[in-house]
Amino acid sequence: MGSNSSRIGDLPKNEYLKKLSGTESVSENDPFWNQLLSFSFPAPTSSTELKLLEEATISVCRSLVENNPRTGNLGALIKVFLSRTKELKLSAECQNHIFIWQTHNALFIICCLLKVFICEMPEEELQLHFTYEEKSPGSYSSDSEDLLEELLCCLMQLITDIPLLDITYEISVEAVSTMVVFLSCQLFHKEVLRQSISHKYLMQGRCLPYTSKLVKTLLYNFIRQEKPPPPGAHVFPQQSDGAGLLYGLASGVATGLWTVFTLGGVGSKAATAAEVSSPLANQSLLLLLVLANLTDAADAPNPYRQAIVSFKNTQDSSPFPSSIPHAFQINFNSLYMALCEQQTSDQATLLLYTLLHQNSNIRTYMLARTDMENLVLPILEILYHVEERNSHHVYMALIVLLILTEDDGFNRSIHEVMLKNITWYSERVLTEISLGSLLILVVIRTIQYNMTRTRDKYLHTNCLAALANMSAQFRSLHQYAAQRIISYTCRHLRRYVYVLDKLYFPHSHCSTLQHCFSTLSDNGEELLSLTCSHILRSYASSLFSLLSKKHNKVLEQATQSLRGSLSSNDVPLPDYAQDLNVIEEVIRMMLEIINSCLTNSLHHNPNLVYALLYKRDLFEQFRTHPSFQDIMQNIDLVITFFSSRLLQAGAELSVERVLEIIKQGVVALPKDRLKKFPELKFKYVEEEQPEEFFIPYVWSLVYNSAVGLYWNPQDIQLFTMDSD
Repeated sequence: MGSNSSRIGDLPKNEYLKKLSGTESVSENDPFWNQLLSFSFPAPTSSTELKLLEEATISVCRSLVENNPRTGNLGALIKVFLSRTKELKLSAECQNHIFIWQTHNALFIICCLLKVFICEMPEEELQLHFTYEEKSPGSYSSDSEDLLEELLCCLMQLITDIPLLDITYEISVEAVSTMVVFLSCQLFHKEVLRQSISHKYLMQGRCLPYTSKLVKTLLYNFIRQEKPPPPGAHVFPQQSDGAGLLYGLASGVATGLWTVFTLGGVGSKAATAAEVSSPLANQSLLLLLVLANLTDAADAPNPYRQAIVSFKNTQDSSPFPSSIPHAFQINFNSLYMALCEQQTSDQATLLLYTLLHQNSNIRTYMLARTDMENLVLPILEILYHVEERNSHHVYMALIVLLILTEDDGFNRSIHEVMLKNITWYSERVLTEISLGSLLILVVIRTIQYNMTRTRDKYLHTNCLAALANMSAQFRSLHQYAAQRIISYTCRHLRRYVYVLDKLYFPHSHCSTLQHCFSTLSDNGEELLSLTCSHILRSYASSLFSLLSKKHNKVLEQATQSLRGSLSSNDVPLPDYAQDLNVIEEVIRMMLEIINSCLTNSLHHNPNLVYALLYKRDLFEQFRTHPSFQDIMQNIDLVITFFSSRLLQAGAELSVERVLEIIKQGVVALPKDRLKKFPELKFKYVEEEQPEEFFIPYVWSLVYNSAVGLYWNPQDIQLFTMDSD
């Protein structure tokens, strides 16, 4: 762009860019390239400026698209860059700032051009532009070297081999960003790409041997979280007055070049500068996720996913099986610490999910850690602030918990870890609580939020599955956690009776009951009066007798209504009736969770028994319910047994005395009287074609979080702008 360029808005008029994109061929040995690559202008610091840069690049690109088949100038630019990268490692060792600066500028121009080319044309045409050389119009050589593959290999070498120093930081980031841009053709297709030219190059041929080294480097970039050189640092040392115009120019623009790394995210959710403290770590993680989620080739699996699935700890001396390609070792402790520290970002949680789900080595290591609270607490905080997080981030955090709760050792150990003063939990002051009890509180809160706001069936199903996995190992539950388990179940029991009342007695106008439900607070605390309990008891027997005859028909109608398949003669059910199936499913699962705890660890949980006895009137109404009768047997037995002992102890009992009676009664209750049920165990399994979810998600993260990259939202086809 030359030494005369000072503002983004001037780029379309720049004489050097005009020559690059014009009708005149420029040899790769022409001094023009030194002039072009000695540019400087204030680095973009906002989405608006990135958009201006994009618009300026488009005008140059369109001219280059038209003239490149005759001039071959794109190929010449790439050859200039490739020749320079051969000396880049030596230049870094010799502190050759000017050479590295110009090489970075060459890559910056290539990245800007590629981004527009990929957006504006199909891959086949893009590939042709890499083959054009200076010759007769429209012709190209079929036996010329494959510059596109050579450029990709060069970028992989640059990322993995160039030492990370202050003077190489920016070109390292640019190399990672350019690889992301190479793969960005997915953004402009609604359907998931199953094959593409970039896929072909990355999964076979000359790029393939770099697979494990690239994945390892990207992971270490994430682990190290290296920050860019500080603004104002003297990247280019001061020289004497005879240093020349070019060197003086370089010294004068050093600060401006580095400020690109204080950019916020682009797109609909701009990030603040503080959120991207390490642009290299951020870009590396995004590229790693893009590579890991490439679809398999027709004749070979994704090698980058293979590398992520199979890498081992540096302390593991066992040999890799010969059947595992692209294997490598990495420091698991460093990776674990980085994952714990970075969970505020979607992409870090997605990486954690990917590793836990797909790499058995890292999963085994994490579950054996004695400081799991460092990982679990950030995940719980994500779920706790569900209102502020996008749905995908919440879903990934929840699946991480579900995977962890598949392990019985984890479910036992979390109740042994005691926490003090959880400041972000605002519903109640928790001066001391176990990690297990806190997990229960947060998951129940997430279910409740989902049931009242987002109404995502998969979310509440996975929440309940995590609680179910833990239930047999509940130990010394905090009184508030025990209370929330029971009160949340009661909330749905009451809601269930209310919906049935509206279905079978639609004209009864039970205003008292309706009012009681309208007073339920958002955090789930029951405010129902004794009057309501009396009404519920009076309705229960008649409602449940009707259920045996009509319940299945109601559920069938509700399902048909949801599917829109009611016949013309059927009267559509009101909205609340369509909730009946979901409410019953939640009640059933909560009762099974309570039953599992009572059956397996009754003696460890007096607070749960206390909370159950406190709400016994409502539970007793459901002992004969056809849908819950089997699971209510043990719960009813526990209620009857301990109610009898409390009755014998007399009236006006203090809380402490009730708990003492419960602890004594646990020893006296014959365990063989509790009916055994199959153990509650749920395992997370990805749905078929998971790429239909993950690929749009990953690219939405790139669009919203990549540093210094901007795409016109009107061009994006893969996802809608209002999606998370």
